[in-house]
Amino acid sequence: MYLTAEEEKILNRESGEAPATAMRLLVTMGEVFDADRLIPIKSAQISGISYKTIGDAGLEFIQDFSRLGAKTSVYTSINPTGMDLDDWKEIGIPEDFAINQKKIISALNDIGVESTCTCTPYLLENIPKYGDHLAWAESSAVIYANSVLGAMTNREGGPIALASAIIGKTPLYGFHIKENRKPTISIDVQDELKNELDFSLLGFYIGKKVSGEIPLINLPTGFINNIFLKTLGAAMATSGGQAIYHIKDITPESKDFKQEKLREKITVKRYDLNETKESLSQEIDPDIVFIGCPHCSIEEIEEISEISRGIRFVKKLYVCTSRHVWKIAKSKGYIDKIEKAGGRVLKDTCMVVTPLERMGISRVMTNSSKAAYYLPTLCKSKACLRDLKGCMNYAIDRN
Repeated sequence: MYLTAEEEKILNRESGEAPATAMRLLVTMGEVFDADRLIPIKSAQISGISYKTIGDAGLEFIQDFSRLGAKTSVYTSINPTGMDLDDWKEIGIPEDFAINQKKIISALNDIGVESTCTCTPYLLENIPKYGDHLAWAESSAVIYANSVLGAMTNREGGPIALASAIIGKTPLYGFHIKENRKPTISIDVQDELKNELDFSLLGFYIGKKVSGEIPLINLPTGFINNIFLKTLGAAMATSGGQAIYHIKDITPESKDFKQEKLREKITVKRYDLNETKESLSQEIDPDIVFIGCPHCSIEEIEEISEISRGIRFVKKLYVCTSRHVWKIAKSKGYIDKIEKAGGRVLKDTCMVVTPLERMGISRVMTNSSKAAYYLPTLCKSKACLRDLKGCMNYAIDRN
């Protein structure tokens, strides 16, 4: 892989050990994927920063970079942690877990990483633009950036994203190359999609059905918003590892590719969505209702707050969002309405990466196919699926 004179100096430790280590990681990754050079990025986003998922080994890896004096050279955000950094005691996070989680955040802050703690960095103020090259790691953020914003990023691992944040560059391969972003398979959705859960189930079905392909999704005429697109992509990335999809008039570059040469068309009917739901959802009596995987937008929190008006929850309700959105929701009075009804709006975290088993939570209701997939494997929790209104109705009245 070709390196500039400046990049060679970094690799040869002339800028210090931390940049040299980061450069070695990027060069190794570039050579694995036959990249011919490095390209500048506008931002980085690091996944795998919950103590639950990375443990002591991950903590040590990040602390090593901090001790070496590493500093980010581009705007860098991070994924959810394993707890609300302010209210961790109130939700039952064990103290030993909290101590180690704070060490991870402290080390990242020393490097220059923003404590965004969200899987929806595209809802922050630093929104990528069409054609921007990024080094993002969170799967649901990657697919949204590529498919909805028209930015360009591969699905990076946490360590590589950190290395890119330090160097400010990423290897040129994969979805940074226009030709690699074209759709390869056509998906024809024949039934109307009614809510966020329908889009989540559709994404999970498509990902499982066409893993490794880039789908062009033909939707029936109907309303579609960014919440639906967020849940569609998150589920697709979960079941099939997709990093990009195309929808006509929504994916900015879908018009740039000829679509008549797609080799296959897959039809999706209501039966397929129902079957997908049955495969993910169990008949249980949930301990808690969980909304916010990926993190809720301000529009979702507003809807939840309106449903919360004048009622009282008989089941625990946790809503997860970013610190940025939480502050906006607080200023608008949405948080107060939800909490007055007995719910909680958590920032910084997602239930999937919290130590649920140590918090006594083993049965969860959610409107997220992604959460329903990961809860049994990561948290040893059973999950059942309903749409947002169904989840809220259950929390209000279990009968």
